[in-house]
Amino acid sequence: MYGFIWRRLPGGTAARLVVFLLLIGIAAGLLWYVVFPWLAPRVPVDQPW
Repeated sequence: MYGFIWRRLPGGTAARLVVFLLLIGIAAGLLWYVVFPWLAPRVPVDQPW
């Protein structure tokens, strides 16, 4: 999967690295600020059995 993404990115190695890190940062931010807050009330992690 990462190889597929790496081959599809434009530019040389340095430009690819910057774009790849930017994509990882966007994905992490989306998970941290959108997906996890939406999911937290729906997952009973802190409730005792």
